[in-house]
Amino acid sequence: MTETTADFHPLSAAAQPIFDTVRSLNPNEPEFHQAVHEVLHSIGPVLERHPKYIENGILERLVEPERQIIFRVPWIDDSGRLRVNRGYRVQYNSALGPYKGGLRFHPSVNISIIKFLGFEQIFKNALTGQGIGGGKGGSNFDPHGKSEAEVMRFCQSFMNELYRHIGEHTDVPAGDIGVGGREIGYMFGMYRKITNRHESGILTGKGIGWGGAQVRTEATGYGAVFFVQSMLAVHGQTLEGKRVAVSGSGNVAIYAIEKAQQLGARAITASDSSGYIVDDAGIDLGLLRQIKEVERGRIVEYANRRPGARFVEGGNVWEVPVDIAVPSATQNELNLDSARMLIANGVRAVAEGANMPSTPEAVGAFQDSDVLFAPGKAANAGGVGTSALEMSQNASRQRWNFDHSEQKLRDIMTDIHDASFRAAERYGTPGDYVAGANIAGFERVADAMLAQGVI
Repeated sequence: MTETTADFHPLSAAAQPIFDTVRSLNPNEPEFHQAVHEVLHSIGPVLERHPKYIENGILERLVEPERQIIFRVPWIDDSGRLRVNRGYRVQYNSALGPYKGGLRFHPSVNISIIKFLGFEQIFKNALTGQGIGGGKGGSNFDPHGKSEAEVMRFCQSFMNELYRHIGEHTDVPAGDIGVGGREIGYMFGMYRKITNRHESGILTGKGIGWGGAQVRTEATGYGAVFFVQSMLAVHGQTLEGKRVAVSGSGNVAIYAIEKAQQLGARAITASDSSGYIVDDAGIDLGLLRQIKEVERGRIVEYANRRPGARFVEGGNVWEVPVDIAVPSATQNELNLDSARMLIANGVRAVAEGANMPSTPEAVGAFQDSDVLFAPGKAANAGGVGTSALEMSQNASRQRWNFDHSEQKLRDIMTDIHDASFRAAERYGTPGDYVAGANIAGFERVADAMLAQGVI
């Protein structure tokens, strides 16, 4: 991803020097720059109306992580060869509570990716109203193609360093791309061994039988669809009968498909790095889960086994005509050309299931075309919102049933939608969920920072 000054919209006189400093101090980190710029651009009207945020140096403190940890992760593969990966944990802002954010294991992980994710997490977590700060971590380790034993050894080595920096009142990691229940289990076991403490609240995304919460696995995908439901309701519409395109085929994608279909829509796509599938009859979730979760196979296998489905190798899933799009794979997967294809094909709403999957140009195209657009920090906040619910259950030694947990998730997503919607209206940009989410999240964090003094 190449970046120039021309790639960014002009900022307010107060915000521009902050962004210039960010780029100077953090060169060659385009994803991080993109995330910071989006927030600074959105909050321009807030800074103009409330100069206290400028006068008290909130922006200078907000863009700088409280702590950045980089460490080596040595492990032995099945052939006996020593491997070394790099681990990260960026503890970004704890004004609202302990750092909270996932761990990502993927070859693309670098400090720019982790900082962009951590910065986004500040505002996403603030929007949930759950009293959690923002953080993120991970490694450039790739679990794909590794044996169970290799994944276990890596996770144990990773936790051998990470345990020094986390705690249920300090920093509570969760999963992300490449880190599911298996990886969380191996890391939790190693934490317990090293510390000789069974702290259920140290990680979220655990198995249901040993401290995990109902609906945590489904939460991000379900939450994105609940957000779409709220957006459509403002305009007197529902999901009934809508065609939905979903990218990816991991947890977020699978459960976005499931909830969309439960609410009367027809989800017709899924994808992985090899290409995408189209099933006009509606995705067969049982088959998709079997291939991706049990067999850990490629998406082409779905088309091979499902009559009427087709596989497009290396294609663009956004060329499929749909009413609703839920990008759920990775950052910047949906660019301007893809946005134009969706718009030309009549898309009505886009909700980001992944973190920043749409480029700034794509977001602008959706907004210029009056497509309802929900940014990731709002639409995919269901995962971290439910993680906070898991923390609450761990602290109180309680366990809620599935229906109760799902209703809690629905309430969280409704509140996030309403807070974003109201903030956009309050600052003169009605219907702009990007501005609304950034403003609502910023105000909650900034006010907490003001109240706590210069620390």
